[in-house]
Amino acid sequence: MASETAAQALTLLTDRGQTLAVAESLTGGLVAAQLTAVPGASRAFRGSVTAYATELKQRLLGVDGALLAERGAVDAEVARRMATGVRALLGADWGLATTGVAGPEPQDGQPVGTVYLAVAGPGEGRPVAELLTLDGDRAAIREGSVQAALTLLYRELIENAGERIGNTVGGMDVCSPE
Repeated sequence: MASETAAQALTLLTDRGQTLAVAESLTGGLVAAQLTAVPGASRAFRGSVTAYATELKQRLLGVDGALLAERGAVDAEVARRMATGVRALLGADWGLATTGVAGPEPQDGQPVGTVYLAVAGPGEGRPVAELLTLDGDRAAIREGSVQAALTLLYRELIENAGERIGNTVGGMDVCSPE
């Protein structure tokens, strides 16, 4: 359940004295809603930007206009830059981003259900991006994106700390990147 994963991620952030900011496109604020539904979220959650329009990704989050023109808004590097941009804009230690196609029509040459998520952590390391290919209607794609985004965040928080809790995160099997 997304709210359980949100609570786990916020607990880790709070315990470390770190903060989180979120940049959302296709999820339209749903990730922020899951996070703020957790009591005490304000100890770690700085805020969010819903950059639904492509030009806002550039203007507010600093995504390169040439990148957007070349690849469109539904792209791994765009998601990475959204995560980095919201982290800088809101002064957070961690940035989480969602961009994709919820439907009903394809966008930027990408089919419905194509979603990119990204997490930018502290330091100079390259943000992690993940591609999802989701099935279902618009609501199912958006909900699946929220759950996957929170799970990715939690996984990155765990890996950043160099620790593992079991071999599942948020009820999903965790695979270590090779």
